[in-house]
Amino acid sequence: MKIALIDSGIGLLAATAAVRRVRPDADLVLSLDPEGMPYGPRTPEDVAQRALAIAEAAAAHRPDALIIGCNTATVHALTVLRERLEPGIPVIGTVPAIKPAAAGGTPFAIWATPATTGSPYQHGLIKDFAHGVPVTEIPCWGLAEAVEHGDEPAIDAAVAAAAELTPDDVTTVVLGCTHYELVAERIRAAVQRPDRPPLVLHGSADAVAAQALRRIGERPAPEALPDGTVTVLLNGREGALPAAASVYTEGRLLRAVTPAH
Repeated sequence: MKIALIDSGIGLLAATAAVRRVRPDADLVLSLDPEGMPYGPRTPEDVAQRALAIAEAAAAHRPDALIIGCNTATVHALTVLRERLEPGIPVIGTVPAIKPAAAGGTPFAIWATPATTGSPYQHGLIKDFAHGVPVTEIPCWGLAEAVEHGDEPAIDAAVAAAAELTPDDVTTVVLGCTHYELVAERIRAAVQRPDRPPLVLHGSADAVAAQALRRIGERPAPEALPDGTVTVLLNGREGALPAAASVYTEGRLLRAVTPAH
């Protein structure tokens, strides 16, 4: 079994690690766009074109499924990628976990990039899935970029700034950018209030991994299975994960895996 994942940068590590947890034997193809990242400031047409290019590079390796490990790329490219690749290769997008967050019935916040915060796309998700539960949208200035570069002081500063904007009554935070899942515990520590219940964080990685398996008729397998291979594509050319990946547990996990040849 082979699963491909695409993103402009290392935000796909969260979904990649989730796939590795449920199917350690899966061969992985990680297709990144370092020449085009970040996607946030780009036009929807540009994002769709760039996402298609790295998806086609991944598709050349004949994966059984392809995951878009990026919220922005999902918004602007999911339809295009499905038209181009399905039914031969199922394409799974990444959507903020607003529905499960709202199920708790208490006020929650959505941490997202400034480009996504307040966007018609996010407002549509809130309207469809929040079911009247109070929601605060938090723009996280510079956080995705800081995570991408493994810049720890910048990560701490961006997390602290977003935490200041998060209302005190919030007990649940939706991580609306895949990069944020790589620093989830820092976010938890910054937002947790001493007089409040433990903060609940909702990412998308586990749900995306499970959906990919469902789409190809596979099930989770024992962790005892040997690890599959990892192929990294940088704008279509085989390479290595960016050095910043080693800052995160998810990246260190993959660096220990044998590359495919």
